[in-house]
Amino acid sequence: MSAITLIARGAGRLRARAPKIEAVLQQRTLKSISRAVGVGLHSGQRVELTLRPAPPDTGIVFRRVDLPEPVEIPMEAQFVTDTRLASTISRGGAKVQTVEHIMSACAGLGLDNLYIDITADEVPILDGSASSFVFLLQSAGIVQQKAPRRFIRVTRMVEVREGEGANEKWARLEPYHGFKLAFEIDFSHKVVNSTGQRVEFDMGSGSYSRDIARARTFGFTKEVEYMRSKGLALGGGLDNAIVMDDTKVLNTDGLRYDDEFVKHKILDAIGDLYIIGKPLLAAYTAFRSGHALNNKLLRELLTQRDAYEIVTFENEAQAPRGFAEVARAW
Repeated sequence: MSAITLIARGAGRLRARAPKIEAVLQQRTLKSISRAVGVGLHSGQRVELTLRPAPPDTGIVFRRVDLPEPVEIPMEAQFVTDTRLASTISRGGAKVQTVEHIMSACAGLGLDNLYIDITADEVPILDGSASSFVFLLQSAGIVQQKAPRRFIRVTRMVEVREGEGANEKWARLEPYHGFKLAFEIDFSHKVVNSTGQRVEFDMGSGSYSRDIARARTFGFTKEVEYMRSKGLALGGGLDNAIVMDDTKVLNTDGLRYDDEFVKHKILDAIGDLYIIGKPLLAAYTAFRSGHALNNKLLRELLTQRDAYEIVTFENEAQAPRGFAEVARAW
């Protein structure tokens, strides 16, 4: 078949018209540079963050630019080396702690390629959610690139479990044309019990920034006091976390969502799972999961080569609902 279609016009006149070509779902990066300054949640150290555009197929790469020899750490499950209080990545002796909130924002906005220059070993906590990172990314603008967007499509169920009875927790990935998450928490606390402890969210809804990104990290006064005695949570406070005593929320502005606690766990899971390096096409379901189990799930998936495939979409109409839209600049 010819690449040009001839269409009759008027009395014997011919005009060549190219056939309609469906748009390939393309990779995305930033249009310009964006910067932020804050403190690390656990270290309390001042840290500068610079978000830069990156070429196609770069992925999301952290760069420790404060070191004598800058070290690049790409977002890959194998580089996660600590998950006790947050997701920490490291390479060649350099590390970056608490990457999950900014990774969640990148996933929520559909960013594929990005350099994140950082001047300390921990991402700034900012307001304790992903909303500040969403603002920084959208302020820089998001542009499409001339390369097809690659997805990891789960083809069969993969599951990891730990503990038994009251200590049981698990997480699984199942085939799904899109990316949706269902998360359930189980806290024996008066305030948490009075809120929703299970949430389902579909990334194709386009409402990540509104419905998930503003959910803050949370903790209890006893835990905060203990962590500070161990030199942790030095940058935490009521301006960047929900803090509770035995009976109530201590933040004067209360909760941002009626179910903010479990929504923050969804936010974390989105960020933890995006560390795999490409957007997932899967249904994620979890009960009492956390950073460690989320990373264990990624590693389990990657070891089972028949459980996933790398796919692209030659036209946007074939992509899952909501995945073709580019987030607007603020």
